[in-house]
Amino acid sequence: MKIRILKALLRKEVKLMKRNPLIPKIIVGMPLMVMLVLPLVANLEVKNAGVTIVDNDRSQLSRRIAADIDASDYLSVKEIACTHDEAMKSIEDGKADVILTIPSHYSRDLAQGNVDIDIEANGVNATKGMLGAQYVSQSVMGTLKQWRSENGMSVDLPETSVINLYNPTLNFRNYMIPALIVVLLIIICGFLPALNLVSEKESGTIEAMNVTPVSRLAFVLSKLIPFWVVGMIVVTVGMTVGWLVYGLTPAGNIGAIYLAAILFSLALSGLGVTIANKSATMLQSIFVMFAFIMIFQLMSGLFTPIRSMPEWAQYITYAIPPRYFIEIMRSVYLKGAGIIDLWPQYAAIAAFALFFSALAAATYSKRN
Repeated sequence: MKIRILKALLRKEVKLMKRNPLIPKIIVGMPLMVMLVLPLVANLEVKNAGVTIVDNDRSQLSRRIAADIDASDYLSVKEIACTHDEAMKSIEDGKADVILTIPSHYSRDLAQGNVDIDIEANGVNATKGMLGAQYVSQSVMGTLKQWRSENGMSVDLPETSVINLYNPTLNFRNYMIPALIVVLLIIICGFLPALNLVSEKESGTIEAMNVTPVSRLAFVLSKLIPFWVVGMIVVTVGMTVGWLVYGLTPAGNIGAIYLAAILFSLALSGLGVTIANKSATMLQSIFVMFAFIMIFQLMSGLFTPIRSMPEWAQYITYAIPPRYFIEIMRSVYLKGAGIIDLWPQYAAIAAFALFFSALAAATYSKRN
């Protein structure tokens, strides 16, 4: 392969990218939109969970329990219902997520021993209902502990000390921002090269290229190198936005991030070229790439932790390249891990890069 030919092809690709009305907008606008909007929208934190209280005791303690719940940053008392049927109506109408039922004579019976109170969660929104029920339980336990201490009762509730490792504030943005950079690379280095190559087929210019002495390697590299460079720029922009807007910086070495990004770009671009080689139209490549992107996002641990998936699905995730890159990004950002600590993930991405690159070379032919 002659370097002079490769340089000429690269100049051609850069000019085509500039003239394309869509690609420059995607390269510039998409990283900013994803990094500025998605961390605010894709948030699994549960705040202001609605609580309906059925107060059958109507005592000073029950009113204090309700006041403490309403004062919480994560809970909001929507209604004090007279009956359980009224409380269920608020759940059915979507006004509340949790029902707290305080039994009759609760404050009187509490002096004689522990009395159970009922907490019911709305299972339609399982995440919000489950976490809301836990918040209500913690709030009630805290109120009872203070009540017993103020009234000279024995405080037999256990003391607990919780330390949040790696993410002390439990801010979900710190968990999402590193993974969103992975999504950007999937689009830039996987989706766009496939569309670019198929567009040459539809326009017929690839036929003129096929009859030239330009080698397959030079032609494919000329298609991929610009997007590799853009991918590294997008990674830099993503980390810069995370630092300037959200104050999140990697706890580990930035070089570990760029090494993983380079390997991941090779793997995704090889996959994109393979799909483009087997696609006759741009619409075909879009549908196939979209299917892969959906699988990557749903099974890579981006939104749903892999350990919470069924066991059979967890085995499938080992064949998902973004899984390893997301693990690297979160470990470097939050734990300060290095290349040596994450060598299995780097080895897996390198293996995917070799496999998809070989597959792309094998499926590309200069003749129909």
